[in-house]
Formats: sequence, structure tokens, C-alpha cells
Amino acid sequence: MDDPDLVALPVGFVRFHRRAFINYQLNRAHALGFADRDELVEAAAHVRSMEDCAGVFEALSSRAADDARPRHAAGYARVAEFFTPPRSGEKVERYRRCRELYDIVFAGTPVVRHEIPCAGGTVPAYRLPATGPPTGSTVLLHGGFDSLIEEFFPLWQRVAAAGFDVIAFDGPGQGGARTLHGLTFDHDWEKPVGAVLDHFGLEQAALVGISMGGYWALRAAGHEPRIHRVVAWPPVYDWLHRLPPVLRGPTRTMARHRRFMRWSVRTRARLSPTLRVVVDQVLYMLDSHDPADVADWFLGMNAEHLDSGRVDQDVLLMCGEHDAFQPPALTRAQAGALTAARSVTTRMFTRAEHADQHCQMGNLELACQVLTAWLRASDTNPTASGTEPGLSP
Repeated sequence: MDDPDLVALPVGFVRFHRRAFINYQLNRAHALGFADRDELVEAAAHVRSMEDCAGVFEALSSRAADDARPRHAAGYARVAEFFTPPRSGEKVERYRRCRELYDIVFAGTPVVRHEIPCAGGTVPAYRLPATGPPTGSTVLLHGGFDSLIEEFFPLWQRVAAAGFDVIAFDGPGQGGARTLHGLTFDHDWEKPVGAVLDHFGLEQAALVGISMGGYWALRAAGHEPRIHRVVAWPPVYDWLHRLPPVLRGPTRTMARHRRFMRWSVRTRARLSPTLRVVVDQVLYMLDSHDPADVADWFLGMNAEHLDSGRVDQDVLLMCGEHDAFQPPALTRAQAGALTAARSVTTRMFTRAEHADQHCQMGNLELACQVLTAWLRASDTNPTASGTEPGLSP
């Protein structure tokens, strides 16, 4: 992008920490331009477990704020907030502090925050008008499982620089919608999407879902006719498609035995710190204390609920060849299920491009270039379809 207001994003996925999950979260802050590489290396040396992360990065955020570096202060505050247990006393306070720092980052830009009525509460949304030659089109953008919409500000900026009005929002269960307003999660994502479209009086918009948001974006597109283009970055399709076909039926059967699932989830979470973070996050999103609900939540993201045959828009599927969270098998399954789509384009990002990790953390400049080029092209050539290099049919 040539926009002088854009802060350049670093290229490369870095080994900051020996634990893969912690390492990915640090790369997330780095790739989005909200962290200094040397400071991350230094901080990571003081992190022996996930329990250390919140304190280490809260202190680093305070230091960056004192040095008048709001981008880094916001990024480190976000890492601290991420690793704060959802039901702890510090969660709301750290979220508020994080958002205050992002507000400082947004100062001087045309970003305006809106609070949108939805599901008996409100969801936060940000509108950023086009900063490049305007196309007259609007792009809605949302995150996934554990994101805050504010952290994706560099992505909104790049879409706006390409000439699109951007509306970025958290849905129920996410970010401020959950932490400040208590809205719990619902897989029927057409509900918050519809609320956003209604609030802004939009009759047509593109929809971009990041991480697990790729599933919810496709679900919304199949049920909301005002969405005319949709991007899954990357798709989920059906979580059981990560398993061999012979195991999918038995897994669903086993999940119906709730007493067993409670024992299984509790036991595995005790043994795996990463799984414990996932379990705690799902229960927080649902406002539940029943571990069996975690299995139900994941299995609720399935081919039948998604109903891909309803999606008749132009579709872009983006994935990394070494995505550990939403692997290429899910992208291939999703592409094959989009039988009614007006067009389907798939783009697999590679290690050679430094973009093979989840959500292309390592080369977001390239990912945004692909995204915005597709958005512009589908504006002018809505019947185009194909497979970009790097993805097998």
C-alpha cells in the first residue's frame, strides 16, 4: 500500500518462545505492528508459563505508555488482556485499559465508534471511511474465537486505503460485546450482521470473517441477502473434518454422553495449559460452567448448520499451508461444498511467502493485498472463479 499513514507491517514468523501457543500470540502482536521485536524477545525470556504472560506484558505496556508509544502500549496491553483468565477480577479492568490505549492509536484518524443494539444488548462497531479513491462499496469485518476487533485496526486501514468504507465489529461473545455488555455467543451470525447492516442503513456490503470468524461469515452470507461478497479467512466448514471419516460419527455419539464429556474436558484441560485457555474462553463466551458445553460449542460449527448450499455470493477462501488451528483440509472441504456460490476463489499462502501460519501472521501486507485485489476485482468481474497458486483442487 502507498498510503503514507499506514505503518509498515513486519514480514516473518519469529520464534519468540518455545511454547507454540505463546509464540503464536506474540507473533500476532508483532505481525499486526503493535509490538517491537526486540522487546518481545526480551519479554519472552521472562515467560516460563502462561500464568507469567499477563504480568510481564502489563508491565511492558506501562513502560511503552510512559515512553509515549501508544501502539506498542496497546499491543502489549492486548497480550496481557488475552492471557488474563476470563472470569478473573482483572479481566474487565484490563480490557478497558486496552481499549483506552487503542482509542489513543485511533486519535487523528476518521475512525468513529458506534454501539449497536443487538440481542437485547449492544455490540461495539467502528466505522472507517475510505481513505483511498472511493469505490462506493462497504466491507464489514469481524474477528473470531478470542479476538478484539480493535487489534485488527491495521487490516481495516488497508481495506480503507483500497477505497472501501470499513465497518469493523465485535459480535455477541466477543470483545466488548461480552466483557462490557454481557452478550453471550450465538453461532447464528446473521443476527449481529443484520443488526450492523440495519444500524448503518446498508442494502449491500461485503463480509470478511477472520480466524473462526470465517465460519460465521459464511453462515451469515447464506442467511443475509444484503451480503453480496464474503471472505473466510480461513474457513472452518466442520470441525470434525479434521478427523478421519471413520471417527466422525463415533465422536458425535460420544459427545452426547455429557457426564463422560465433563470428565474428559476437565481431565484434558488439567493436562494441557493450551486446552485450558480454550475451555475457559468458550465457557466465558457462553457464560457457562459446564465443561460439556465446550464440546457442544465446537460441534455446533458443522456442515449442516453452516448450510454451504445457501451461499450464492462471490466467495474468497484464504488459508496458510501450515495453519495449526484451521488447516488446509478444512479449506478444501469448504471449497467443495460451495455448490451454489456465484464464484469461489481460494488462496493458499506458503512458507516461502512468510504467510503459512494461521491468519497469515508473518505477512499481513501480502494477505491484505490479496484480499483487497479480490474485493476490487469482484466489483468489476463478479463471475470470476478459480484457484490461486498453492491450493490443490
